[in-house]
Amino acid sequence: MPDFAEIVQTTVNGLASGSIFALGAIGLSLVYGILKLVNFAHGDFMTLGGYAAFVVVASAGLSLVVGIVAAMVIVAALSLLLEKGVWRPMRLRGAGIMQLLLMSLGLAFVLRNLIQFFWRGDRRDLLSDEGELVLLPFFDGAAISPFDTWRVTDDINLGYIKIMVMIGAGIALVAVALMLRFTTLGKTMRALSDSVELAEISGINTRRVITWTWVLAGSLAGLAGVFAAVFTSLSPDTGWFLLLGIFAAVVLGGIGNAYGALIGGLALGLVQEWSTMFIEPTWKEAVGFGVLIIVLLIRPQGILGHNVRQA
Repeated sequence: MPDFAEIVQTTVNGLASGSIFALGAIGLSLVYGILKLVNFAHGDFMTLGGYAAFVVVASAGLSLVVGIVAAMVIVAALSLLLEKGVWRPMRLRGAGIMQLLLMSLGLAFVLRNLIQFFWRGDRRDLLSDEGELVLLPFFDGAAISPFDTWRVTDDINLGYIKIMVMIGAGIALVAVALMLRFTTLGKTMRALSDSVELAEISGINTRRVITWTWVLAGSLAGLAGVFAAVFTSLSPDTGWFLLLGIFAAVVLGGIGNAYGALIGGLALGLVQEWSTMFIEPTWKEAVGFGVLIIVLLIRPQGILGHNVRQA
């Protein structure tokens, strides 16, 4: 049986990885809820965010905070550009779900190959470049290595990287949840997710809401990509490998429900990491998807999804 220290450290790992799943899943869920678009390029948006931060942090030597801002801005700008240049014209031409799905799948391959063309296929560490450690500046001007650990007790040592991911992702997730719940933009996003036609009839500027949805989804994808690169490593396939888990989080929480995506992402990360206390870590993805199947057998609409009756 695992001891208390192992449970604490495994839970921290689960919350860190679950936060990355949740950040990616919320953006994916918002886009699907409003546009009914399954965006297979979402994972590659995350990869682009990781490489944008890599250029700022590892190459330019700036702080990780600057890298995070740059990643969010660049991926949000790309999302907005694709909305205006690809997705909106496709919708105006009456493209169906299958055409949009194939378009997103093709876009995913294009982005991945472009990333590989510019940065090759080598795995990279966001916080170091050829052995040179990039330090994180704090408010007092001192610096601390993100590879150090915080000794909580004699048996519990928590890495600063995991703590940083949890705190940063936690702040972002709470901010998005509050925005969706209390702001006018968040309420209109939820209204469009229920019915675009009714939202238009009620006078909501749907084009504006869709634009901001893409900006939010892109920003969260960029942030998730940075945290994924910090937590593990970075390669052109990083987002693609995470995408399956993000889809699982969306389905587990309830398709099209942003709050459900948040819960689904955290739950998936915790279940996968907790399983490593009893079985080999190589099987943790299978355990996560096994739990997904069990939950859907009990509640097919997901944790927070709407019940859909069979005809």
